[in-house]
Amino acid sequence: MLLQLSGINLKRGIHILRNIHWSMTPDQNWVILGSNGSGKTSILNVIMGYEPPSSGQFMVFGNPFGTIPWEETRKKIGIVSQSIGQRIEPDQLAQNIVISGKSAHINQWRYITEKEKEEAKRWLYLVGIEHLAERKWGVLSQGERQRTLIARALILRPKILILDEPCAGLDPVARESFLEFLQYTLTEEFHIPTVMITHHIEEILPMFTDVMLMKKGEIIDLGSKEEMLNSEKLSTVFNTEIVVQPVANRYYLHMVKA
Repeated sequence: MLLQLSGINLKRGIHILRNIHWSMTPDQNWVILGSNGSGKTSILNVIMGYEPPSSGQFMVFGNPFGTIPWEETRKKIGIVSQSIGQRIEPDQLAQNIVISGKSAHINQWRYITEKEKEEAKRWLYLVGIEHLAERKWGVLSQGERQRTLIARALILRPKILILDEPCAGLDPVARESFLEFLQYTLTEEFHIPTVMITHHIEEILPMFTDVMLMKKGEIIDLGSKEEMLNSEKLSTVFNTEIVVQPVANRYYLHMVKA
């Protein structure tokens, strides 16, 4: 078992998460789906040890929270998140950002050895942007930034990869290109159990096997992708009448006009 959350509650004045039960095995790729404010990212923060739960128990890689240094656990979890990108200094080179993943730091100010530069370039090559190794973060496009963050996450060869709203800020063409890259990279190049957090069902790739539906800090349902992504369930999630249409192993949402 990679992840196991049992009766997790997170309360900070108000309930942010309520009675979360969820587990993940190595053969699964999960989507956590819900509207903004539904608690999706809060589950990520619990897993990463950033927000200890108010009650309940959880284990990562079979280790109960608090029994081992969580800094070591984080090094086994690759994460691609806007919150990381927002903390990267504009002058950081792409190769430095990739190397920073090895220590789970955000910015890298120390001297980077030639060996480390070559290692970073190999990972940037695998995500298709080796030529940007010495390009500064501040001038990279959003798609280039996302690929850099994926190289940063993969350099540790993590046991789990977490994608937190990975397509945020991408225009429709760039988004489709990036999703195609993700599908290929995570099914052909690497086989890493993945969790994606999103509120866009059109971003759910064929590689994903299971879906957790969230609303107001609670899990309203979870199960196989085919069982979860239907009009009735997603109308409940988004609190409006919608129609879900599957097309070529992808899913699309349409609102029902009044």
